[in-house]
Amino acid sequence: MKHTTSGIPSQSRITLLCLAALTIMSGATVAPSLPALQQYFSGTPNSDLWSRLVVTLPALSIALCAPLAGWIADRHGRLQLLKAALVLYGLSGLLALFQDSLAGILTSRLLLGVAVAGTMTSVTALVGNYFSREQRLTYLSQQSTFISIGGVVFLTLGGLLASIHWRAPFAIYFLALLLVPAVKTFLWEPAQVSSFKHRDPKKEKQANSLAFYALLAAATLNSLAFTLIPTQVSFYLREIEISSPSLIAMAIASSNVMGAIASLLIYRRARNQLGVLGVFIASFTIMAASFGLLAGAQNLTEIVAFIALYGLGMGTLIPHIFSTALESAPESKRGKTAGFLTTGIFLGQFISPFVRQPWIDKMGYSSAFSSMALILMFAASSATLIYIIKIKKEFALAYTSGLGSGN
Repeated sequence: MKHTTSGIPSQSRITLLCLAALTIMSGATVAPSLPALQQYFSGTPNSDLWSRLVVTLPALSIALCAPLAGWIADRHGRLQLLKAALVLYGLSGLLALFQDSLAGILTSRLLLGVAVAGTMTSVTALVGNYFSREQRLTYLSQQSTFISIGGVVFLTLGGLLASIHWRAPFAIYFLALLLVPAVKTFLWEPAQVSSFKHRDPKKEKQANSLAFYALLAAATLNSLAFTLIPTQVSFYLREIEISSPSLIAMAIASSNVMGAIASLLIYRRARNQLGVLGVFIASFTIMAASFGLLAGAQNLTEIVAFIALYGLGMGTLIPHIFSTALESAPESKRGKTAGFLTTGIFLGQFISPFVRQPWIDKMGYSSAFSSMALILMFAASSATLIYIIKIKKEFALAYTSGLGSGN
């Protein structure tokens, strides 16, 4: 098998896509089990709160462990970390099958978060090393689409298994162990990692630049917005007397479907035509518009349409965040970059309930959606301001150069 940084074999690409899907599988798989799980542990104090943490708790350990995982990936290699993380992923997921206490299940979920941190960080770093810029754009578009579709598949599969027994969805985590042979066979350690001692410290300062922190903020904000859809739309629909599970699922899934389409068919073209800042401006503006419209939606058709509009913005933003971060990071620091980016994403997911729920309880769903629209519009305005400043600097530089050449 020929290993190059400009292109990789199809088996390697498929392996990377399957590994990326493990991220969404970590939460979506067990979500349908929560009502039955809560009922089973109803005798446990605060079981309502603890059972909900079964889905959200891994995000905390992911956010805490991802930077360390990035350091390990840069220092000791991506593949060693990836293989260890896959084994931990499979074992910690399966561990919940044999736990008869909420404390035991939550402990296994914390360990799963550690595994996801290692998996996502190492895979993201490998993507940065394996692909050239243009091929990375194409791959990340495919990855976002694959993850969006995977979310629907794992949610459906988890629901089917949960109808058999609430423990059954945890068996799906065994799939992670099946990927270990594929990793050993189809992936390889990038040559750049072995040259860690010969890195250029000056070049690596860009990984800690203001632009990178802006990317972290964008990733966190996107996660805050993203979690509003699956966690609150079902309750929002009930307020307008729509309680059919199938209709609720259709409404929520519309963002995944449109996100998959946007990632696969729109993102690369938008990136080449609009540029880095242009995609941020367009994505945040579309997402802001969707939440603003959603706040005033009166029927199912409007809600589905506005959620789909959100998916359009999300589908271009997510691959763009990863692509921009990997493109700007030096090769020997892509693990660190991936680690902090992962922290930004999952920190947003973890803090989202603490940010949104008090506001919803006090002001209602429409107010929460309107507030998110304003925050996203502020992000779009900030990106626009940076774009204007950049254009002015380029114009001033060109004007000064013209005067110099004229003299």
